[in-house]
Amino acid sequence: MRLRFRGTRGSVPAPGPDTVRHGGNTTCIEVRSDADDLIILDAGTGIRSLGMELMEERPVSCHIFISHTHWDHIHGLPFFLPLFATGNAITLYGPPDPLSMTGIEAVLAKQLEYPHFPVRVAELRADIDYRTLTDRQTVDLGFATVSTLLMNHPAMDFGCKVRCDGRTIFFTGDHEPFGNIYDPGDDDYEEYGRIVDERNRALIDFLRGVDVLVADAQYTEEEYRSRRGWGHSTFERTLALARDAGVGRVCLTHHETTRTDDELDAILKRLRASGEWGGLTFDMAREGEMVIL
Repeated sequence: MRLRFRGTRGSVPAPGPDTVRHGGNTTCIEVRSDADDLIILDAGTGIRSLGMELMEERPVSCHIFISHTHWDHIHGLPFFLPLFATGNAITLYGPPDPLSMTGIEAVLAKQLEYPHFPVRVAELRADIDYRTLTDRQTVDLGFATVSTLLMNHPAMDFGCKVRCDGRTIFFTGDHEPFGNIYDPGDDDYEEYGRIVDERNRALIDFLRGVDVLVADAQYTEEEYRSRRGWGHSTFERTLALARDAGVGRVCLTHHETTRTDDELDAILKRLRASGEWGGLTFDMAREGEMVIL
């Protein structure tokens, strides 16, 4: 199995000379089996270049898993060219919308409607199958399995564990560490603390044995103090999670929009020099980089 980062930026695309090395497109990860079967994790702007390449090897058959439906994880979908061509088979998986009580099929329907976009869903020519996911569900694709876990984010957000060719990766989507929202002494502090402990243990158990963790690590610890509740983690907390779960390798992604390549390199250097992570192997995700398992 191999994965390739097509987009590594969080929140909004950030093209320009200061983001060339680590990338300016939003989240999209291409996952290939040894037999070249294709899974796509999230559909940020990074999916556009992948779609252009896929059109050169038609017919296209792929499985797209959407962690959650915030814009930076879906706004490349209307520009994914295989959707517009006959003979292509695309299965789109993702969470429901608990407010509108709709499934993942509503994502494209809302994006591809006037006045937002000139092409409507009815005009797409590919064979598109929509499958709405639930927590702790395992989808058997034949060549791989994909298992979901509900993460902590201001939207229904599923992390995805992909098992393929004897190897396993876990992609968090967006995730903020579970923490107690009450202060010591509040009536609900102890009870909520037990819930937090249970969720943390469940996440660590889910990650055990994972070969590669691809994780949201948008903030430094200092930045996080003023961004609690925004739904994202820090570099240090993500590495501590991987260390505690015995993960083999970590790719830190969902880079802060304003973070430059030089700043990301400086943070990576500081983290590696700290010596806090044992034998854990980790790096910043870089757009275009391929990881072979």
